[in-house]
Amino acid sequence: MSSERSSTPPARSPLVLAGLLGVMILAGMAIPGQGRVNAALAAETGDPYLAALLSFAIGFVVIYVIAFLTPAGRRTMARVRPAIRSGAVKWWYLLAGCVGGYFVLTQTLTIGMIGVAVFTVAVVTGQTVGGLVWDRVGLGPTGRRRISPLRFVGAILTVVAVTWAVSPQLAGSDRELIWLLLVILPFSGGFLNAGQQALNGRQSAAYRSPIPATFFNFGAGSALLLLVWVGKLIVAGGVPGQLPTAWWYYIGGPLGIVFIAVGALLVTQVGVLVAAMGMIAGQLLGSLLLDVVVPAPGSVVTVATVLGTVMTLVAVVVAALPDLMRGRGK
Repeated sequence: MSSERSSTPPARSPLVLAGLLGVMILAGMAIPGQGRVNAALAAETGDPYLAALLSFAIGFVVIYVIAFLTPAGRRTMARVRPAIRSGAVKWWYLLAGCVGGYFVLTQTLTIGMIGVAVFTVAVVTGQTVGGLVWDRVGLGPTGRRRISPLRFVGAILTVVAVTWAVSPQLAGSDRELIWLLLVILPFSGGFLNAGQQALNGRQSAAYRSPIPATFFNFGAGSALLLLVWVGKLIVAGGVPGQLPTAWWYYIGGPLGIVFIAVGALLVTQVGVLVAAMGMIAGQLLGSLLLDVVVPAPGSVVTVATVLGTVMTLVAVVVAALPDLMRGRGK
């Protein structure tokens, strides 16, 4: 990885940036949909580890078909070996999908104890801090990017907006130190997730396609979750019962493909921070729409929820202003 370079995207018109923002939001909206589906599958099977494994494995099968059974997929997969030989892609970039497996594990290990609202704030804070750090060290395909005042303000606004949006669910929380320590897990998951998107973007730039990076993400994540699930069976025992038959229980993986593939492309266009923030806005907007249209037990929609979601969109625009005004965000 040549983190010393400092390439930046070309100047972009307001219309192009608006289009990119729309794509970020749509990609981010796939995440709450995936979470809702995986949670329902976990409830049906009584095994959240198996639900996570099934989600990744089904996603892996779908991306395998795209990568090896379509002409475009085969062409892009043929670029992997030359990219590794040339040094444009390091072999360990291919393990970025393990972060996705770790992220899912943080969900299953902590949400039941700290709640969805605190989990969301911790993850978003980790993603935002990670976006700043990974952009600064040059992990993404656009190289090192300076932490300008507008980017920093936009990052702070994102954390504040998400906290505001979930504040109705935070009211009355009274927890002990162990509860606070558990928050470190989703924070680290969000932080590493931003790094995962940076590496995916670097691979997409090298392959000129997000297909190989998405394939390796699902392969590595599936392998990690398979090991964890087998280990859980050995230690705790318990064979899952009958799997649900409704098709929609199994679309979590394909939704993940949308998030990973589109996210990998976005990082090459706007950098790690702005891509992460735009997809965070999509996460909140998607969650809001789900809570309005098909509310889950315990979901809360208030004025704070709506205004906090709107504020995330403002934060993304603020962070993207350097690209809009100067065409340079480093």
